[in-house]
Amino acid sequence: MDGTPETHGDDWDPFGRPLFDDPAAEWLKRVGVVDVGSNSVRLVIFDGAARSPAYFYNEKIMAGLGAGFAETGRLNPEGRKRALAALKRFQLLAEDFRMAPLTAVATAAVRNAEDGPEFCEEVLRETGLKLWVIDGEEEARLSAQGVLLGWPQATGIVCDIGGSSMELASVADGQIGTCLTSPLGPLQLQGFKSKKARRAHIRETIGAMWDRIGPHEERLYLVGGSWRAIARHDMVRRDYPLRVLHEYRMTRKDVGETLKWIAANDPSDLAARTGTSSTRMALVPLASEVLKELVSILKPREIAISSYGIREGMLYQQMPEQLRRRDPLIEACRFAETKDARRPGFGRALYRFVKPLFAEMPPARQRVVKAACLLHDVSWRAHPDYRHEACFDYVTRASLGGLTHGQRIFLGVALLHRYKNSRTGIHFQHLFDVLTEAELHQAEVLGKAMRFGSMLTADLEQGIGQLGWSPRKKRLELNLSDRARDLYGEVAEARFRSLAATLGAETKVS
Repeated sequence: MDGTPETHGDDWDPFGRPLFDDPAAEWLKRVGVVDVGSNSVRLVIFDGAARSPAYFYNEKIMAGLGAGFAETGRLNPEGRKRALAALKRFQLLAEDFRMAPLTAVATAAVRNAEDGPEFCEEVLRETGLKLWVIDGEEEARLSAQGVLLGWPQATGIVCDIGGSSMELASVADGQIGTCLTSPLGPLQLQGFKSKKARRAHIRETIGAMWDRIGPHEERLYLVGGSWRAIARHDMVRRDYPLRVLHEYRMTRKDVGETLKWIAANDPSDLAARTGTSSTRMALVPLASEVLKELVSILKPREIAISSYGIREGMLYQQMPEQLRRRDPLIEACRFAETKDARRPGFGRALYRFVKPLFAEMPPARQRVVKAACLLHDVSWRAHPDYRHEACFDYVTRASLGGLTHGQRIFLGVALLHRYKNSRTGIHFQHLFDVLTEAELHQAEVLGKAMRFGSMLTADLEQGIGQLGWSPRKKRLELNLSDRARDLYGEVAEARFRSLAATLGAETKVS
């Protein structure tokens, strides 16, 4: 996480009250956006907690509107037919879902093509859908807003590559700065006959953009299908265990080695190994040339893949400011608890109960502890023998913003131990290598503390008692409320002993 998102007091201290059910955000519960790009036409319908929304519906057609533009200056005729058919379908789907009118934007291919205005008129006439043709700077700004949806305090450079253009936007502490556009999309670069001339053009264009926008060497956030395809290749090359693209991190060295690996292997073989479509794979070599120069000139300390981009930026555009400032992880987990837990609201009491064990942790880790407590019961519908697997899969694969890969695994291990004492023999054990031994131990302590605390389901107003933890003395104390004392039965006592054993602690119960 890039810093800790702004928080508010009240009874959710230090995380603030959830806002997904606030009247100001009510209408954001189901929002549909359409992105008409040079390569693809996509419909995304967001639902759930607006600050960290779930993808209620997501459909993409690789229409190829921008194919051949470099030679003709016009939209691809077959691409126009496919895009129009997709937009007709998307509009009908929106009507079937009984949602607010779709918001649709068109980017480089439509704005630069000679017949772009004609296509927009055809779309309006045939579907009733108005396409908002945005300029390159606006495209860069929307992509940066998409990154801010997942990283509220992002600092660095956002780079969005489409078929016909590449945009850069600077972000610092959650604020968007300079926004620039360039004709460095792979479909545009196909017009160069000479590889040497193309590479010189790429280097000169990025250099000129860097002169205007730099320096921001903190982090490079990559947005766009071609970047994600390259990241998938990096995952396969490194045999990386968690195949989740959002928040995937690479170094400059990783990128350099992967680009060499792509160049040295057969594209069809790589497409099969990485699950990349042939249409996308055809653009990867040219995108690789752009990324090589980009990394060489910008020299970022770290490179992060963002699955959030222009579509999420369109949702962010519609959010009230107070919602933008919220922690996407906590908002999403609170929404999941309200929707799926047996006792919505108990996660807050459970967090207060286990918090003394993690008092010395930095805020960035405490928010993950809070998230675990909110999610501790959302997988109860799974069969008891598989709840530990269900909740691990849920948090490691879910569309959650504000969560690094390490934090995903930490959450997964904690929730695994919420339902199971041991993690030996687990089929996803290879994922544990993402964490250090100390982090694995912390996650186990959290899981066993939640496993014990969930037994003391006392009235939320009365509380469930207090834990006291002295790490130097290795002493774990339990002070039970009057009501919780009668809930402290044999199973609860066994779980308390298991927690103490994991901590290597002596115990005292009062």
